[in-house]
Amino acid sequence: MVDWPILSVMLLVPVIGALIMLMVRGDDDLAKRNIRYVALWSTLVTFVLSLVLWANFDPSTPDFQFVEKYPWLGDAISFHLGVDGISILFIVLTAFLMPICVLASWETIQTRVKEYMIAFLVLETLMIGVFVALDLFTFYIFFEGGLIPMFLIIGVWGGVRRIYASFKFFLYTLLGSVFMLVAVLYMFFEAGTTDIPVLMAYGFAPEIQTWLWLGFFASFAVKMPMWPVHTWLPDAHVEAPTAGSVILAGVLLKMGGYGFLRFSLPMFPDASHDFTWLVFALSLVAVVYTSLVALAQEDMKKLIAYSSVAHMGFVTIGIFALNTQGIEGAIFQMLSHGIVSGALFLCVGVVYDRLHTREIGRYGGLVNNMPKYAVVFLIFSLASVGLPGTSGFVGEFLALVGAYKANTWVAFIAATGVILGAAYMLYLYRRVVFGELVKEDLIRLPDLNLREVAIFVPLVIVVLWMGVYPAAFLDVIHVSVENLLNQYGAALAATAEGMAR
Repeated sequence: MVDWPILSVMLLVPVIGALIMLMVRGDDDLAKRNIRYVALWSTLVTFVLSLVLWANFDPSTPDFQFVEKYPWLGDAISFHLGVDGISILFIVLTAFLMPICVLASWETIQTRVKEYMIAFLVLETLMIGVFVALDLFTFYIFFEGGLIPMFLIIGVWGGVRRIYASFKFFLYTLLGSVFMLVAVLYMFFEAGTTDIPVLMAYGFAPEIQTWLWLGFFASFAVKMPMWPVHTWLPDAHVEAPTAGSVILAGVLLKMGGYGFLRFSLPMFPDASHDFTWLVFALSLVAVVYTSLVALAQEDMKKLIAYSSVAHMGFVTIGIFALNTQGIEGAIFQMLSHGIVSGALFLCVGVVYDRLHTREIGRYGGLVNNMPKYAVVFLIFSLASVGLPGTSGFVGEFLALVGAYKANTWVAFIAATGVILGAAYMLYLYRRVVFGELVKEDLIRLPDLNLREVAIFVPLVIVVLWMGVYPAAFLDVIHVSVENLLNQYGAALAATAEGMAR
């Protein structure tokens, strides 16, 4: 175990990088290059710190580790940080994707480069803060604070309809979180604290749990997003710059699933049990309906965006299967989806930077003059489908096993989403990559350059590593998941015993 405040340092490094950028004067090529390098090195240092965190993490205990606690607002609210097996890999995922986002923006972002990179570094601090916060009020600040830089990234550097998309994203997520804020305030006045470990053991009355669960659900359902509050996501993805789509799909969507695991199950176990049918119903609609919608898309980004909603349906089914395989599969699926969907958006960004269109019908035959691109795109398409040997298979398989143990029909209907997923992803790949190369502007497209290869190689390695040796990740989360389920089962048993009396 490290004996220095590594979590605080991880939160500070991107902020320090942003402050250094503020001191860079001018808007010429030299200033832009310096800003890009500051952003790259800041994110790389944070990633190295996340690896140090992972290397020193003890997976044999469910307790929170690397705990830091500082007085903040009075006696009740503190700046309380820590990680367990459920949160640590999300921190590594966030830190891993950020240098890739900086590299992906290296040439495509030419206006307001300083402001763009500052927004990304501030966003990194806020995202990591969500996963390390052990105080409910601190969590809420990080959780909502991430809206602001992403709102700016979409609204300033996005596409033609960027203003509409950014406001829709902001208003949807903010409205959902208002209900969570009301629930947080009630919990504070009821329990007298916002300390998450204390609240996890508090034991709210079953009738109160229902309302608190719904308050948190309103926020997490929009964030994931679940059907029918998913409509902001395709617009946000289509209009966001490539790196914005990567971080939106890779990390921000995962905060909803993480919230269910950190708050809904341990703090409101009775309500989570009672509302399992609601989550299953909404998730199954998402898996089937949005997969069919994805099949009908002519815009590559929209297709991948709708596929994200379908994949998140597997996550919520796995979480509320309320067994070891389901929850471990859901966490693994979130990690896998963060890598795979981010990589697919980067694949779209490669051809968009060359031809400035995302329309599927404009492409075809790219395997003839972009073979390296075709191979990379194929790997991530197959990972999205859930091909054995890739990260996508492990998460979906475990989630379906967990669903089968909970409800056979839920697993059966969810499994149709795997078939539909193969249909829309292979349909996309065939239309873009295969066929005759006859269009003049496509013939002139160059293959991946060195910077793009540097972006894709680590993503390919991680996807294959997760698929071939998933134990490296499952071993980290297993004890924490078992502890969560033991606490959940004990809480339900206590409630049943109290009702029997």
